[in-house]
Amino acid sequence: MLVLVAPGQGAQTPGFLTPWLDLPGAADRIAAWSDAIGLDLAHYGTKADADEIRDTAVAQPLLVAAGLLSASALGIETSAADAAGAPGAVAGHSVGEITAAAFARVIDDTAALRLVRARGLAMAEAAAVTETGMSALLGGDPEVTVPHLEKLGLTPANVNGAGQIVAAGTMEQLAALEADKPEGVRKVVALKVAGAFHTHHMAPAVAKLEEAAQGLDPADPAVPYVSNKDGRTVATGAEVVSRLVGQVANPVRWDLCMETFAELGATALIEVCPGGTLTGLAKRALKGVQTLALKTPDDLDAARTLVAEHSAA
Repeated sequence: MLVLVAPGQGAQTPGFLTPWLDLPGAADRIAAWSDAIGLDLAHYGTKADADEIRDTAVAQPLLVAAGLLSASALGIETSAADAAGAPGAVAGHSVGEITAAAFARVIDDTAALRLVRARGLAMAEAAAVTETGMSALLGGDPEVTVPHLEKLGLTPANVNGAGQIVAAGTMEQLAALEADKPEGVRKVVALKVAGAFHTHHMAPAVAKLEEAAQGLDPADPAVPYVSNKDGRTVATGAEVVSRLVGQVANPVRWDLCMETFAELGATALIEVCPGGTLTGLAKRALKGVQTLALKTPDDLDAARTLVAEHSAA
């Protein structure tokens, strides 16, 4: 069974969209999405530097656009769970959940870009109130790490499994973490994000995203949609959208998503562009599951082979 997943913020790198725009029709799709949301996605995906694409209001639409574009190039059919080439489940990490909602046909591509544009702007505004950030902790035992983070006033914002937890909070709290790592943690790595996402610092963004979501007319998922709120599959479009709204201020439980993939019988996992983060976690947590990250169009042939061998039908 094939799982199709979309990465979250921090996966972007300068110029990562460049090779994808050479594919037939890709530049036109990016231009149309750019017009729809008032953001030059082609510029930011090809010419902008690392600081420019670290901006939450830019990074989030760029990631969703890249995920949708690469999945389209792959040719995965998600109109029904039993369609030829359909994945057995879809999921996204943080902002990748909006990409996954489009994969599952809960919302269309343009609606996904409009929603993520509103999300990015709202979260950037919330992040500007206090200087905050996120750091990944590599290694350690969650039963030891989580209480240690809470003692420092930090939130375990992403529980990613495979020995990785992401802490979020003020820069002072993160500096204290660097100086006082939990027992067993090998390394603390600052992430390329501009705020303490999935914490109470993002509460002001929830109301704005709620307002943006009111204009949506969501359909029920056409393929199983796994939510990173709790790793459960979600049956209705209304519930998917509700979770997308609340998710900005709630922790991401990617560890529970991977447990669900295993329970569903996953045999392969493809991560859309800019892939790498989630396949890395899967390699450590989902033993025996084949993984592939779509980084450039050169990866498409191998991905199509994987789709043919592991898709639902």
